[in-house]
Amino acid sequence: MELISVKIEKPEDINFILGHTHFIKTVEDIHESLVCAVPGIKFGIAFCEASGKCLIRWSGTDPEMIELARKNAGAVSAGHSFIIFLGPGFFPINVLNTIKMVPEVCRIFCATANPTEVIIAETGQGRAILGVADGFTPRGIEDQAEIGWRKDLLRKIGYKL
Repeated sequence: MELISVKIEKPEDINFILGHTHFIKTVEDIHESLVCAVPGIKFGIAFCEASGKCLIRWSGTDPEMIELARKNAGAVSAGHSFIIFLGPGFFPINVLNTIKMVPEVCRIFCATANPTEVIIAETGQGRAILGVADGFTPRGIEDQAEIGWRKDLLRKIGYKL
């Protein structure tokens, strides 16, 4: 077995969701759940089929996000994994619970816009996602000024009153 790291390639401001599922209909079910949750959402999804033809299945509403999903799914190449890229102005917080409720979704590894590396174990049979390095190591503990900054930010962007 070999451990490898795959860097997710994407524009800095683009959010993505990486998860694990168990059935070929994942692509259609996640597509339907996203367009029902957020009308007009722009996204691309790709799913690494782990049996049968073992193809990367894909769908979406935005050609650029679809291409990001296809490219990164190919780089990760872990069986039954999926990756969703959300277009500019769309965020995981608005769709994450919807995706978690799709019956075949087993787990979510991350939902982020941060630089991310996927930690993979590669065996003679295939690849498995062990986890992710999402963003960077903390540089300290926030003080009162940073608490104020955080609370102000959340109100400014409309997530808190």
